[in-house]
Amino acid sequence: MGYHHVDVSALEPAPDRPSTKRSVSDACGLDHLAAHVYEVAPGEEIPLAYHYHDEQEEVFYVTEGELRVETPEGDYLVPAGDAFVCEPESPQFAAVPEDGEATTVFVVGAPPVDDAHPYDPDADEP
Repeated sequence: MGYHHVDVSALEPAPDRPSTKRSVSDACGLDHLAAHVYEVAPGEEIPLAYHYHDEQEEVFYVTEGELRVETPEGDYLVPAGDAFVCEPESPQFAAVPEDGEATTVFVVGAPPVDDAHPYDPDADEP
C-alpha cells in the first residue's frame, strides 16, 4: 500500500512555465496519471502553447477564480467549482484573461504521456 499527504504549497514550482505549476504526481512518484496544481495570475496561461494530445485525457478543476479555455469550437469560461474536460485530439489553450483574477486550477491527465502537439487555430485539422 502507498499513501501520500502532500503540502502543495511546499512543492517547488516547475521552472520555465508561464504560470506556477506544482506537481503532485512528481512529488509522489506516480506512474499512471499526471496531477498538477497551477496558480495562474491575470494574463498568464497554463500550457506552453495551444495544443492537443494523442492519448491523454485532461480534467481542469477550478478551485479559485475563473479559467478561460480557448477551443476551435469557441471559448469557455470555467468558474470556481466547475471542471473542464478535454478528450484526446481536442485542441485547447487555458489561460486567465488580463482583466481576470488570480486563479487556482487542479489538473489531472491520464495517461501521463508527453504526447502534446502544437495546434494552429488557423489550420483545418489538428
